[in-house]
Parts: sequence; C-alpha cells; structure tokens
Amino acid sequence: MSYSDKDTNNNSDNLIFIDEVERAPKAVSKTPWKILIVDDELEIHNVTKMVLRGVTYKGKGLQFLHAYTAKSAEEVIERNPDTAIILLDVVMERDDAGLSIIHTIREKFKNKLVRIIIRTGQPGQAPEKKVIVDYDINDYREKTELTSQKLFSTVISSLRAYENILTIDMNKKGLEKIIQASTQLFELQSADNFAYEVLEQLRLLLLKEKDIPDDYLSGFVADIVDKQFIVSCAIGKYKDTSIEDLQTIITKDISSRLKQIIKEQKNYYFDNNLYIGYFKSKTGHENIVYIEGREDFNQSDRYLIEILGSNISSIYDNIYLTKEIEDTQKEILYTLGEVVETRSHETFNHVRRVAEYSKLLAVKYGLSPEEAELIKQASPMHDIGKVGILDSILNKPSELSEHEFSIVKKHTTIGYKIFKTSDRRLLKAAATIALQHHERWDGTGYPRGLAGEEIHIFGRITCLADIFDALGNKRVYKNAWSTDEILAYIKAQKGKIFDPAIVDIFFANLDEIFMIRDALTIHPKK
Repeated sequence: MSYSDKDTNNNSDNLIFIDEVERAPKAVSKTPWKILIVDDELEIHNVTKMVLRGVTYKGKGLQFLHAYTAKSAEEVIERNPDTAIILLDVVMERDDAGLSIIHTIREKFKNKLVRIIIRTGQPGQAPEKKVIVDYDINDYREKTELTSQKLFSTVISSLRAYENILTIDMNKKGLEKIIQASTQLFELQSADNFAYEVLEQLRLLLLKEKDIPDDYLSGFVADIVDKQFIVSCAIGKYKDTSIEDLQTIITKDISSRLKQIIKEQKNYYFDNNLYIGYFKSKTGHENIVYIEGREDFNQSDRYLIEILGSNISSIYDNIYLTKEIEDTQKEILYTLGEVVETRSHETFNHVRRVAEYSKLLAVKYGLSPEEAELIKQASPMHDIGKVGILDSILNKPSELSEHEFSIVKKHTTIGYKIFKTSDRRLLKAAATIALQHHERWDGTGYPRGLAGEEIHIFGRITCLADIFDALGNKRVYKNAWSTDEILAYIKAQKGKIFDPAIVDIFFANLDEIFMIRDALTIHPKK
C-alpha cells in the first residue's frame, strides 16, 4: 500500500536538524522531479518533505511519492519509471526489504537511471561496505548523519547526477531514433509523405516526456516557390489549415525571420522555443522545416536536430533527383506511346487517357496508391510493340487477312521483349502490360490464352481502358462508336473479354471516366 501527505503526532525522530537553509518556494511550471520516500515510519516521510519543501533544481520543483513496504515501493516505481531519486530504508517489514527493492528495480524493471540512496537507522543489519559492493546503489547514509543541510546536498547532487545520466540516455535514444528515422525517411519517395514523416520524427525526437500531449509542438514543412511558402504538411495549431500561402497564417515576425533565413541560406536557426531548418537541394528546390512550442531547445536538442537535419538535406536531394528521373522516364514513355499511336494514325492523347482511366480503375479496385501510380506510368507502353509491325499492315484501311492479323498479334511479345530485361519496377510493369493487355477473361485472348486471374491485374485494367478509348475514336479501319454503343459492348463482354469486377467498377464511376475523356480530348488542327 502507498500513501501521500499523511500527518502524525509521533515524536520519534531519526533525523538531526541544524538551522534551516532559506529556500523560498518558486512558481514552477515544468514537470517536477519525482522523489520516492520508502520507509515504514510515517514521521520520516513528513520530516523529509518538510526539509525539502520549496527546493527547486534547474527551475523544477519536487514531487514526493510515498511507500511504506517493499511491495508498495515496487508498485510505485513501476507506475513511475521517471522517478529521479529513491530515499530507501533497508529494514521495514523484513530485515532485507529495502535490498530486495533494489534488485527488483535494477533487474526486473531494468531501471538503471533512478538514483537510489540508502538511509538506514540500523546499519548493523546492512553494513555499508557490503551493500555498496553487492547492490547497485548510489549513496549510503545513516539516518543519524543526515542533517537537513546534508539531506539537501545529497538530493541536489543526486538530481544533478540523474540529469546527467538522463541526458546521456536521451542522447543515446535520440541517436537511435535518428538512425531509425533516417532509414524510414530514405525509403520514402514521395515529397509529401517525406514532409509528414520529417515532422513526425522531429515530434518523437523532442517529446521526451510521456505525459506531454502531441499538440505540445506545432510546425510545418513548406516548399518555397516564387518566394512564397506553400505548406505541404503541418502539425499542431497549423495542422488543419487549408491555406497554401503560409504568410497568411503566421505572424509578421516569423515571416520576416523565414525570409531572412532564406536570404542568408542558413541551415539551422534556434531561438528559445523555435527551430527553423532551411534546405536547398542540388536540383534547386528550397524547403523550410519549422517547429515551435517547446519551452526551450537545449544543447542536446540542437545537437540531435542538426544530425537529423543533415540527413534530411541528403534525403531531399535524393527525393528530388529521383523525382526528376521518374518525371523524365514518364515523359519518355508518354512520348514513345504517342509516337507509336501517331505512326499508326491513331488519335491524339490516347495513351494519356488510357493512363488516367487505368489509374482511376486501379484506385477503385483497391490497389495501393503506389500501384495505381505505377499502372498510370506504365500503361502508355501497352502498344509499344507496334514499332515492329509494318506500316502497310498498321495503316491498312480494310479488314486484315488472317496472316496479317497473326503479324499484328506479335506486337504484344515484341513490346514484352523490349522491357523484360529491365530491373526497373516501372519497366517491368510496362513489360507485363504490353504482353497481357490483349488477354481475355474467358481465355480466348492472345498471346498466351491466359484466363481469369491468371492475367495480371495491370493487364486486365489496361485492356478495358484501352478498348473503351479506342472504340470512341476514329481509326483508319473504322469510324468512332457512340458512347451508348461502347457501353453496351462493354456490358456484353463482361466475363468474356473483361474481368467482371472491373466492368462493375467502370460503370460505378462513369462520371469520373467521362470527365477524364473530356479533359484530355484534343482535336488536332487541320
């Protein structure tokens, strides 16, 4: 059982006092240092509190916890692992009760941080040398020697030691967090996802105390575009803002500081409770990371933030360079797809519409955002194999002969062979789509006669997207079909050419399909 603030008329006193040191109480807003008093004599608890009343260290006061038995002490320390000091009696309900508590704290709870001070009124039961050698304690005092001044000195020196050890432990954990965070951040490819993760990792790094609420910190990551701050992610009081121009939601003072940092291109800026990081990638992109809310950023915080910041800078470079490569790849694929379509006299923007239809159907089907984006990028390559087909066959205005059609079918395997040796995820997806977009759900398609779910989902989706768009546009061998004719055909081919589930998704999202079609239908000038 544990108690707190309990009065007594017992005059028994194992503490000898000299004149009290003047220590006027201070108004302290920070989380106090926790002091656990473990003793079976209630008077010891009361006197200890009286002696240490009003004591502060580093602007933080003391919070007293109380236990009168070994069992209650273990319960209290388990609930309060952030206890700074334990003033521990040895002889309580058993002669070695206090010593068993030490073992539980250090071995069972694995708490190596708390400073344990033995103070005993019966040193014969626990000889000083033996206890110091055999048990992980930090000080040993006989109650008769602990005057008020010595108790004060012992507590302050123990708090100083606890703070130093806590700082070392936090730095160790902070570095572990940075290593873990850097690994996670390097895996991200999206700038927006990266921005969110940067704020999350900074929040976890700075919120050292478990009882601090998540909204204790506020901040944002912003892109700098034409000297304007465009928010990509925010937390705390900035979290729910939908305003892109950051200058409208921050104070003029902060805005001027941001502009000054950008002008001077400072990597880091600290001012009490404010951190600003400025990052400029090798591709010229500029970003600001802004955090506010802590009472102050100490030297340890700054050190850890700067380490994480150096990794953030490298990762920004990686993301923007990767994005530039991916954008170049996408543009090349779109261009190649359009070159193929132009060669066979196909309509403008066919591959772009197929790409957007495919992404929409993939999202509605339940594929991940990454997979949906992948099919969008790869689907323009569905007919790349037509580069190996003669113009006379591609552009023949009349019906193809059986031999000519067998040649046209080869465009699927030609396209597959173009990409199959690549280890790039995008080009491997393009190879799959090129090979399978003419397979049919009922197994009567080509080139392999795959059926049902033997056909990759990318092939099934691109098949419907391609046919829907192709039917609606004039080709050298046919006129454009009406929308009603196209929809009737797709319904009729459900379970034959098309995956029934994808047909259902298609019709459930016709409004969005038509919006894509209308937005990307561009008629060439005559």
